[in-house]
Amino acid sequence: MTRDPAIEAVRDARRQISESVGHDPHRLVEYYRQKQADHKDRLTDRTNQTTVSKAEGAA
Repeated sequence: MTRDPAIEAVRDARRQISESVGHDPHRLVEYYRQKQADHKDRLTDRTNQTTVSKAEGAA
């Protein structure tokens, strides 16, 4: 299997983040929630967006 450097970089970052919270799942979720709050301007609210199914001709 070929190793993808981009995927490895993402996995390394995730490992470092998990390590920074002591591999505690509760602290990890809180870390990501705080990141969402810190960067709220970068998030998209998809609750009111409509989607087109493949049957209706989505590309």
